Amino acid sequence: MKIRKLAIIISVLCLFGQSLFAQESKAMDYSNASVSIKYYNRSIYYPGMNDDNPIEVHITIKNNGTETLRFKLADDRAFSLDFYAYTVKNSALEMTDTVIEKRTTNRTVYFREISLEGGEEYSFIENVKDYIKVDEPSVYYLEMSFYPELYKSKYIKLNSNRLTLEIRPSTSAASSTYVPVKDTTSEILKPEEIAPDKVVEQTIIARQKSLWDQYFLYMDVESLLKRNSALSKKYVTVSAQERAKMIESFKADLMQSRIENDIIAVPERFQIEKTTYTPTEGTVVVIEWFKYPNFSEKKRYTYKVRQREGIWTIYDYTVVNLGTE
Repeated sequence: MKIRKLAIIISVLCLFGQSLFAQESKAMDYSNASVSIKYYNRSIYYPGMNDDNPIEVHITIKNNGTETLRFKLADDRAFSLDFYAYTVKNSALEMTDTVIEKRTTNRTVYFREISLEGGEEYSFIENVKDYIKVDEPSVYYLEMSFYPELYKSKYIKLNSNRLTLEIRPSTSAASSTYVPVKDTTSEILKPEEIAPDKVVEQTIIARQKSLWDQYFLYMDVESLLKRNSALSKKYVTVSAQERAKMIESFKADLMQSRIENDIIAVPERFQIEKTTYTPTEGTVVVIEWFKYPNFSEKKRYTYKVRQREGIWTIYDYTVVNLGTE
């Protein structure tokens, strides 16, 4: 009789343990959860200057299922997520010393448990520069991992979508202030239906001011890339994803003055000489002066433009040297 009772007790304990295990397994299922990131008040970003020039990202955790989703969120978000930034050559930026110190020092991690019903979302904002060292101007691919059971269980994670992050060379204008994409708002720039000569004029002025977002606004970078025969041959053979990477890499090389030096040269002054165009194609001829220590160089640029859906873009150019002054 005692043996029978003991067997019953063991069976009950086993069933209870299995029930707990099933509940725990269920709680660990994050297959219906997703994490997405997007820029918050997108601006012009520069190396360093964490407080004056933050890279703020809006993070959203969503329950795509029908059952309640529960996860932990640390008060210090360094124990809940990681940011990663990769170059076009797939090398990653280093983690900040602050994050490393936090995770390697014994400390109490305070957190709260958040519950989301089906279709609900939870969002917050973080500064990427608090997590990774952004010391060099370049074009990066930004991603994030979220740890729903905190960093101690980092093998359980949700990965976000990928963003393109453009870090510009530091300028005097950036040394003391946060510079939005537009002077008066944080709205992302969009091309406008302006005349071909205005397109060229705005592009040259943007280059004079090192405003790369505005410089590329009316630039058909893909067509410029195809001017290079070696790049063009590779471009037509790779996937759409690889093409996007090639374009971003090409833009980064332009910003670093590694290629196409004529198109990114900075004139001291310029004068639009002639503009001709049909409804779809056109040329804008510009005289540009480049100042050197002992002389000025004069060049004639002919910008080729074309119109698609009301927007004119620069897709090719030629340069003729006109001597020195």
